[in-house]
Amino acid sequence: MKLFDVYPLFDVTVDHGKGCYVWDDKGQEYLDFYGGHAVISIGHSHPRYLQTLQEQASKLVFYSNAVKNPLQVKLAEKLGPICGYDDYQLFLINSGAEANENALKLASFYTGKKKVIAFTHAFHGRTSAAVNVTQNPKIQAPINATFPVEFLELGDIAGLRASIAKGDVAAVIIEGISGVGGIRIPTAAFMQELRKVTTDNRVVLILDEIQSGYGRSGKFFAHQWFGIRPDIITVAKGIANGYPFAGVLISPMFAPVYGQLGTTFGGNHLGCALACTVLDVIEEEHLIENARQQGEYLISALKTMQIPGLKELRGLGLMIGIEFDYPYKEVRNRLLYEQHVFTGAAGTNVLRILPPLCITQHDCDLFLERFDAAL
Repeated sequence: MKLFDVYPLFDVTVDHGKGCYVWDDKGQEYLDFYGGHAVISIGHSHPRYLQTLQEQASKLVFYSNAVKNPLQVKLAEKLGPICGYDDYQLFLINSGAEANENALKLASFYTGKKKVIAFTHAFHGRTSAAVNVTQNPKIQAPINATFPVEFLELGDIAGLRASIAKGDVAAVIIEGISGVGGIRIPTAAFMQELRKVTTDNRVVLILDEIQSGYGRSGKFFAHQWFGIRPDIITVAKGIANGYPFAGVLISPMFAPVYGQLGTTFGGNHLGCALACTVLDVIEEEHLIENARQQGEYLISALKTMQIPGLKELRGLGLMIGIEFDYPYKEVRNRLLYEQHVFTGAAGTNVLRILPPLCITQHDCDLFLERFDAAL
């Protein structure tokens, strides 16, 4: 049997990692400034993480959600105060797309409506409802178009008001910072008006913090820079540092109903134990503060560099986009194959910087040196 060929692959086989570095099967070291799509939060092979993995796996990896799981309760009790949503409820699943599926379902149950407002350049996942609110026809099959979606430009307050005024909107879904869309950051004024309009019209506000959450922006959630509180927050990626895990943070205005939501693997014992350890490390090693400090350092240094063809530099914390007026491909390839640095990309012209939250100033300086050489 062959693999179903859905990804263009770099000619690199990553063998192992530690901290902000990975090594290939030939022993070549790479600076990891992508973290596998922003998944690595506390660093590769963190000793506390490995200890938890071994200890919990030796006891129990999984059992059904039909029995009590104290680790789920422990995770919820840890997450609430750290993220600032202690009064919310937590539903655990397996992936970011699944988190958004359940968020959209909750919104529709609550309002009795099915239209959703989403934004251009956003990415919310590849499953049925999640891909329907992602404006990318290349990944939308006809079967995905199961409910009406209106796409607005980020910042279009007039369009938002006009659409919601029709009275048929169940939810608005928006990323704290648009990741796949090229590190696009909404303004505080827009986000505050969005919160007001949705509240006034009983429309559910869903914040997709799958890439921008868990400290990456320099606050636990990117939307906390804008002084708002959404009704539902979705999280994944950095939640368990590489173990497939995700969650939905749900406002007290939603009452749980048996049978509405469910999952086989979500909230499993191993995932919960690892997610608890991730929160412990984030707190004890001050990784959110570090993300803010190192992000400010990187962005400030990048602004002083002579970057040929630079169109715009955008970012908060360790979520940074470098947009060129030409395709990024050659620069990214030189970074990977000549300078041995992993970076991400968005569209055709944006280089994405999403390193683990534990990077040091030395790592930043090394990246800047190699990036300059790749230019």
